[in-house]
Amino acid sequence: MDDDARQPATRPVDYTQAFSKAIDRLHTEGRYRVFIDILRNKGAFPNARCFAGHNGPKPITVWCSNDYLAMGQHPSVIAAMEDALHDVGAGSGGTRNIGGNTHYHVDLEAELADLHGKQAALLFTSGYVSNEATLATLAKILPGIIIFSDALNHASMIAGIRHSGCEKRVFRHNDLAHLEELLAQADPAAPKLIAFESVYSMEGDVAPIAAICDLAEQYNALTYLDEVHAVGMYGARGGGISDRDALSHRLTIIEGTLGKAFGVMGGYIAADRNIVDVIRSYAPGFIFTTSLSPVLVAGALASVRHLKASSAERDGQQAAAACLKAMLVDAGLPVMMGETHIVPVMVGDPVEAKRISDILLAEYGIYVQPINYPTVPRGTERLRFTPGPAHTEAMMRELTGALVEIWGRLDLRMAA
Repeated sequence: MDDDARQPATRPVDYTQAFSKAIDRLHTEGRYRVFIDILRNKGAFPNARCFAGHNGPKPITVWCSNDYLAMGQHPSVIAAMEDALHDVGAGSGGTRNIGGNTHYHVDLEAELADLHGKQAALLFTSGYVSNEATLATLAKILPGIIIFSDALNHASMIAGIRHSGCEKRVFRHNDLAHLEELLAQADPAAPKLIAFESVYSMEGDVAPIAAICDLAEQYNALTYLDEVHAVGMYGARGGGISDRDALSHRLTIIEGTLGKAFGVMGGYIAADRNIVDVIRSYAPGFIFTTSLSPVLVAGALASVRHLKASSAERDGQQAAAACLKAMLVDAGLPVMMGETHIVPVMVGDPVEAKRISDILLAEYGIYVQPINYPTVPRGTERLRFTPGPAHTEAMMRELTGALVEIWGRLDLRMAA
């Protein structure tokens, strides 16, 4: 008998079944995500049109966009992008090191450094990439570093810390006593970095930045602040919570995005010149990727410059958020109260959150996506509303009435 005949029979891997089971699990848990097919109406945001059925586009009102100030619709942003398109064409042509470094990129980095009062800034293709690449690279440049990470930090920060392979300590969300306890337990000689956000996008709360900086100074730690949900939104020039509270100078690295309040696309860090040069020179997520299109960079540049000089959009957005919160509270809905522009309404069940979202879109033309695990912990599923300066009181009344009707229809728990 030859050797092949003595080998035990093995069943081939059923790849199709493995993939199907993975998707089935999401359906069973009620957290399978459906992308809504929409087009925004230029110049008329939050009005848009949805292609959910077979009868052509249906008009809808968007309530969940991270284009918080509708800058993606601003005439100066659109004009800047059109001018760049006709000036230099569509793409960047390569990485920043090989053909993809345009004068638009240089100008935007200078504006972002100035926005945060830092010596330099560095552009990335997204906020996710800027977090992941910077944190992973920092940890490799500083052997033995311990990163202290807020429990509710964004997935991109968690990924960067994980990919670095460094030691990490997770402190309870915004819990200064727990953070200090962990810092005190660490080797005093070890490099340390505290990573946290300013505005936590699913909770709508704000980090105690000054107190964290105090601890960082006491325990000789670097600080890394993610301002993605605050840049453009807070501060006299839109530099975020650290700008509003005059704390930028106390932070080692500030990270932000160009895809939310600035209305375009991209991410960045701002820090002193040496730190930015280290990330520029060592981070694979920066070195080996095609740079942002100059068309996008031109739009972001126009947006940053506009919001440095104009507070009208910020003021309008804050007024809209306060108005919607008051309406929802008065209606008895379970609003998660906070001091920021984010208005979460707690549901607590993924199936119900999806059902409410579906009814709002199908029957009321109101678009808001359910937020579920892993974006938020299981059992804390919610609807997350982001009212902007263009949402009218009439839109808010319509939304509030729809939610009250659906809550009653589904016999859901109202606020305590």
